Amino acid sequence: MLLEVDTIEDLMNSPLSEFITLAVNECIYSGPQITPVCQDVSPAFLNAKTGISREDNPGWHEAMSGDEAPQYWEAAKKEIATLEAINAWDVVNISSVPKGQRILKSLWTFKRKRSPSGVIKKWKGRLTARGDMQVEGVDFNEVWAPVCSWSTVRMMFTLQMVLGLASSSADVTCAFLHAPIDDEEVYLEMPRGFEQPGKCLKLKKSLYGLRQSPRNFFLYLAQRMEECEMRQSKHDPCLFIGDKVIAVCYVDDLLFWAKDPKDITELMVELRKKGLDLEKEDDCAGFLGVDVKVLESDENGRATKIELTQSGLIDRIIENLGLNSANVKHTPSKCEPLTRDDDGEPCQEDFNVAAVVGQLLYLAGHTRPDLAYSVNCVARYMFCPKRSHELALKQIGRYLKATRGKGMIITPSDNILSIEAFPDADFGGLYGHERGDDPACVKSRTGFVILAANCPILWKSQLQSKTALSTMEAEISALAHCCKELFPLIDLAKSLAAHFKLEPVESTMSVTIHEDNAAALILGNTLPPGYTPRSKFFHLETIWFREEIARRGINLVKVDTKEQLGDIFTKGLTQ
Repeated sequence: MLLEVDTIEDLMNSPLSEFITLAVNECIYSGPQITPVCQDVSPAFLNAKTGISREDNPGWHEAMSGDEAPQYWEAAKKEIATLEAINAWDVVNISSVPKGQRILKSLWTFKRKRSPSGVIKKWKGRLTARGDMQVEGVDFNEVWAPVCSWSTVRMMFTLQMVLGLASSSADVTCAFLHAPIDDEEVYLEMPRGFEQPGKCLKLKKSLYGLRQSPRNFFLYLAQRMEECEMRQSKHDPCLFIGDKVIAVCYVDDLLFWAKDPKDITELMVELRKKGLDLEKEDDCAGFLGVDVKVLESDENGRATKIELTQSGLIDRIIENLGLNSANVKHTPSKCEPLTRDDDGEPCQEDFNVAAVVGQLLYLAGHTRPDLAYSVNCVARYMFCPKRSHELALKQIGRYLKATRGKGMIITPSDNILSIEAFPDADFGGLYGHERGDDPACVKSRTGFVILAANCPILWKSQLQSKTALSTMEAEISALAHCCKELFPLIDLAKSLAAHFKLEPVESTMSVTIHEDNAAALILGNTLPPGYTPRSKFFHLETIWFREEIARRGINLVKVDTKEQLGDIFTKGLTQ
């Protein structure tokens, strides 16, 4: 059926109206109304009910008409001045643009930047390109760029305490704009507030919003690091190791460690000379919104106990859930598993479930492993939520309210080469709770935590991808998943220990996997191609990690169920 409409009103009065929701707040479009709906949909027409830090991320109209308009206008002028100073573009006549070449739309994004405690640090304006209008193979080719693993960051925090390393953080000003655009021609419309009739911009630098910008900048950064004799680690592409300094990069945020702080300063100066515009900050205390507090120090002033917290993010989660005046809970989830609840009540709250889950995933993955299980359960349904899932989110929020000031405490032992893993599984945990015609009802759950120097480095909670037919198979699958994460961490620890001359590495390396299932323990300690009678239908899948366990000299030992640290990642616990 072909439906012709001329106005938004006609569209909303048509039979399609029940399937359409338009949010036109902050809309900056001034052309024919039907065009953006049917031809070139603008993000301004697709604003969802995010409810997530909206006041910290205003649109153009909201920023320029609010109480903080002077600060945002100054931020916009500073952004344009910065881009012009680095020769980010040429202003050209629209008539000179090659025929068939698309002129991308520009978009202003504004942000209140806050410290981990939630205090406003500055107002930021960013001119971006509408990368969603680019065509793959025409406007860009490769786009992938890595970011550092937080297990690497936590490993370095642990090393910092064990060895008494100095640390410093830095931010790359206008990071993406350092990288040139060499292979494509990209044109951009004039930014709002700075228009020139008949003109557009021909980009010379990788503007924010372009699909290829993250990759271009990372390649640029890696090249500058190499020129300063910082070698890229083969275990983490965002870890760079020099003779005196180790650096980790997370897009445009960098962390540096060295025995002598002068070596960090010298490297930063050298990077600036190479063209990397670094803005030095303090130590690593506020890296990516994670607050690092020193709880205890020795007589030499070296930290021996630190706590990683994200109280500012917790406050925003509580506010977004509307729980500022609510009562608290002492567990993040109920003991019963969370189900799909297809026939349950629809959502009633104003907050966006997916957006809140995104915040919680960031929190659980960085400083709050106690949330891993409950957040993963809700995340499974974040795009088809019911009332029960909203209530599950609210329980997490109430628990966070009760534990707002809590975080992950790191108290390392003296041996960074002591690594322990605690894999666990919950066999068929959803069976009897989920609908019988749902394939997920018979899935088992994997949970594990990996410690280095007695400090949590990596943890995970998720459903297994295949259906286990026995408790043993579920435990073996969890063990296999844990080993996939464990082996690279072993290699990383070895390389860092060798760099700091913690020798002899091979003789002092101690890796232990704690397993509480007897059958899985027996199979794990059986050298391939041997296997146990009950594992003959799946043992081929286990050969790779059993070989590695034997080759690396890893101890696979029995642990009492009450001492299994991985247990909290597989099920909800009682108070």
